[in-house]
Amino acid sequence: MEGTRFVAAAMRSHTVIASILILWLFARSALGFYLPGSYLHAYSQDSELWVKVNSLTSINTELPYSYYSLPFCKPSDGVKKAAENLGELLSGDQIENSPYRFHMNKNESTVFLCTQTLTENDVKHFAQRIDDLYQVNLILDNLPAIRYTYVQSTAMRWTAYPIGFRVKNLDNEQFIFNHLKFKVLIHEHEDTGIGSVIGTGDAFDAIPSGGPKNNSGFLVVGFEVLPCSVLHDQAVIGKRKIYDILPDVACDMEAERLQPVKKGVPITFSYEVVFEKSDIRWPSRWDAYLKMEGARVHWFSILNSLMVIAFLAGIVFVIFLRTVRRDLTKYEELDKEAQAQMNEELSGWKLVVGDVFRAPPHSQLLCIMVGDGVQITGMAVVSILFAAFGFMSPASRGMLLTGMVLLYLFLGIAAGYVACRLWRTLKAGDSTGWRSIAWRVACFFPGIAFTILTLLNFLLWGSDSTGAIPISLFFILLALWFCISVPLTLFGGFLGVRAEHIQFPVRTNQIPRQIPRQKYPSWLLVLGAGMLPFGTLFIELFFIMSSLWMGRVYYVFGFLFVVLILLAIVCAEVSLVLTYMHLCMEDWRWWWKAFFSSGSVALYVFLYSINYMVFDLHILGGTVSILLYIGYSLLMVLAILLSTGTVGFLTSFYFVHYLFSSVKLD
Repeated sequence: MEGTRFVAAAMRSHTVIASILILWLFARSALGFYLPGSYLHAYSQDSELWVKVNSLTSINTELPYSYYSLPFCKPSDGVKKAAENLGELLSGDQIENSPYRFHMNKNESTVFLCTQTLTENDVKHFAQRIDDLYQVNLILDNLPAIRYTYVQSTAMRWTAYPIGFRVKNLDNEQFIFNHLKFKVLIHEHEDTGIGSVIGTGDAFDAIPSGGPKNNSGFLVVGFEVLPCSVLHDQAVIGKRKIYDILPDVACDMEAERLQPVKKGVPITFSYEVVFEKSDIRWPSRWDAYLKMEGARVHWFSILNSLMVIAFLAGIVFVIFLRTVRRDLTKYEELDKEAQAQMNEELSGWKLVVGDVFRAPPHSQLLCIMVGDGVQITGMAVVSILFAAFGFMSPASRGMLLTGMVLLYLFLGIAAGYVACRLWRTLKAGDSTGWRSIAWRVACFFPGIAFTILTLLNFLLWGSDSTGAIPISLFFILLALWFCISVPLTLFGGFLGVRAEHIQFPVRTNQIPRQIPRQKYPSWLLVLGAGMLPFGTLFIELFFIMSSLWMGRVYYVFGFLFVVLILLAIVCAEVSLVLTYMHLCMEDWRWWWKAFFSSGSVALYVFLYSINYMVFDLHILGGTVSILLYIGYSLLMVLAILLSTGTVGFLTSFYFVHYLFSSVKLD
């Protein structure tokens, strides 16, 4: 009764606040939701289209900056930020309006924007951003701008263009891309009146379609950009106003016609746009982004990895089943006298029958880590499954991260249930201290993550980066944590305590059995066991890392889901094999070893991330970038450790319970 009152009071005290937070979060993320083919905006002839800008990003330094941190041309009505969802804020996106204006299906030659005369400070900032390989990210109708480059007649696609470049042959001088040539691919559309909402996908452009029916219009199905460096004739520019037409310019990139970045030298920004009708239909407009170079290698490598790992895992599983089944069958075929005589000559795993279920050291920590592992695993499986079905398209920026946060919050109930039920099982039915376990489950992984994010955020604030989380979002995350996750974890713990605990099939001796001295340290085997699960993950890990750190679009969630399931199977099998081996060596301390034998894959993921930083990112520029990379990598590694360790531990636990339940030993 006391526990019931405690949980009920905690739930009541947070109900109102939690409801408000959930409604706010859904309202923020609803504008980012997108199902391919159902969220479109048809533009009429000559209607205005506005290009938006996102944060400046670089693969050389993971510090995003605002587009207007450099002296680019600003809109005549001022800079306006888009309302962003939780995932966009956490990922450092900062979408703003820009002065780039098009008229649907109307080609425009060179259009004047503005002329900027750089100060010494401006030149310094431009030089630093150009040397750090910063890219400009443009968005039109929720489509990122694609830039094509050609290497030996092979087209390479990029979703941004560089701010400028340095030419070593010209006294190492820097030049800026100040003229943009846009190509907008459009598809004719006839409105059937089915849709109830239209919008560009950007937050402040979403509007209801309850007005008069538009029988015809155009859909934006492609957005390409070609950056040029053009030295405009200032005598021709004169006192031009924004959107005035200039004489045509050539994008020939000849040295004497490039726009240098120098103090006191005026820079004129301009653009031109061409509309081209295309057969690409609305649901297929993201194909150009999802079919990046190396796709065949990607699919072949994953399939090859899946087949090899599945084959190896199958062999291990068959050998393991045959070994255990032979032991059980041999014992069950004996009569009672033979069994009694055999009991006197027991060897291997049968000798530890009185100690195999002895509570491990630091059992509280084990319960907490297993509970958090269940929460993280559930979040990963459901998120990737939803993404594989198309509910979290790349068109809905930040939606995947928002969904993961929401799922993690609500899966606190599963974490509390598993942790408290395991705690009660280890205590032979005694539920004393379950509240402490539930509280620690709710605070262990989120507390570590919050600490890491806070420390990294101080670095981002100090660098004036848009990747810094706003202080208001910190309080919102804290409120979500303590008003949703914590109460649900406590409620799950209450349910876990009320559930019947798992009874052990054998009694535990009062005096622990001495463990024979092993020839080799068992922890070496435990750490080495993570190599097999890592083999199922490392190919997919390369593409995930490229998506996180190099700005590439990742959307093969179907394969990722298969890899995740295969990883769980291999982790379970590896943990089973090592648990059985330790029991055969009369080592009854299998609890933590079962957890870390599969969880040790996190060690190899961390080593791989360091290798990726050095050889693929070529050592990030600056101490802050390295610290950011290592901090986020540690957070990812901890999540992988808890998730894979939990899968291996729970599998080993039920295997050991089944094994000693199958043979009656006195």
